[in-house]
Amino acid sequence: MSREITGFSNPLVKRIRSLRDKKHRKREGLFLAEGLRILTEAREEGVLPEMLFHAGQAEEHPLAAALIREMEATGGDVIVTSTDILSKISGKDNPQALVGVYRDRLTPLQRIDRHGADIWIAAQSLRDPGNLGTILRTGDAVGAGGLILLDECVDPFSVEAVRASMGALFTQKIVLARWDEFIFWLRQGPGQLIGTSLKATLDYQEPRYQSPAFLLVGNEAQGLPAAYEAECDLLVKMPMMGKADSLNAAVATAVMAYELLNQKRNRRA
Repeated sequence: MSREITGFSNPLVKRIRSLRDKKHRKREGLFLAEGLRILTEAREEGVLPEMLFHAGQAEEHPLAAALIREMEATGGDVIVTSTDILSKISGKDNPQALVGVYRDRLTPLQRIDRHGADIWIAAQSLRDPGNLGTILRTGDAVGAGGLILLDECVDPFSVEAVRASMGALFTQKIVLARWDEFIFWLRQGPGQLIGTSLKATLDYQEPRYQSPAFLLVGNEAQGLPAAYEAECDLLVKMPMMGKADSLNAAVATAVMAYELLNQKRNRRA
């Protein structure tokens, strides 16, 4: 059943609003996702929110109405509220008509099936939530198994990263690991580790990549540490024909991921 909340001082509103802060997300194991598109992507993956906040007019859209009905049928917590309270929860002046509260979606490294996909993406010390969300979208687009976040990365469940992922965090496995944990796990089975570096001499289209391929992307400003580059099975670079000396981390990831995908498609042709 649905219930209504109209007061800004309601304890639940304060609690859910606090999920915009990392420490509260970590403590509660919950995060926020906004908008019909993202929530519908989650529903299509079989993931329903723990709580669903919506302004009454959301029920006029058939996809929103279907989500609300399914939440009510499964005993989920559906809260009807005002756009002003949705704005307070989301931190946006013009909030989406739907806000979902979800359990975090972390997968332990040891539970990853490396044979479950030909492509995996690993990112080291990413700082920008927009880049992280875009890399998740790229992973979804190329059929990657997931994103392995190494060392201290931006929170994948921040409002900004979730928004940038456009629902891809519900299709991609997300792992948090230290570098030493990851490299030990990787070397226990098959998997080609491919790094990108401005110092590489090998063009990214020259090698014939193996599966499963683990694409390793470095920090936006510093790139990969030298010790990490030394662990790579292949170190490649993309040609830079103009004055810029590098690509944005998310763009470079997309270029490499599609090269991996295209090689896989050509082998099957």
